[in-house]
Amino acid sequence: MTERCITPSTKLEDTGFGYTLSIIGGKYKMIILYWLGEFGVLRYNALHRLIGKISFKMLSTTLKELEADDLINRKVYPQLPPKVEYRLTNKGKSLIPMLFDLCQWGDDHRKK
Repeated sequence: MTERCITPSTKLEDTGFGYTLSIIGGKYKMIILYWLGEFGVLRYNALHRLIGKISFKMLSTTLKELEADDLINRKVYPQLPPKVEYRLTNKGKSLIPMLFDLCQWGDDHRKK
């Protein structure tokens, strides 16, 4: 583990944890990353079905934010109807082991 220079007056947004929360925080970002980690490549409607109760507008906004933060890549195929696929970037893939660790923690600690 690396040494950190954190004091009681350190602001959360000035820490690595704060940065991480800023790009994966929110109701649906980790869910989208999880499903892309599980399946590799997903189309918009498949993501919508997997997530469940999310509006199309919220899904579009969240995908744009993840793309802007370089966690996912959006590929548009020039055809009718339009075909759009989403996949993790290398930066996004680097988060997947931690997400899967959270899954394992949940499996280990939830009541059966």
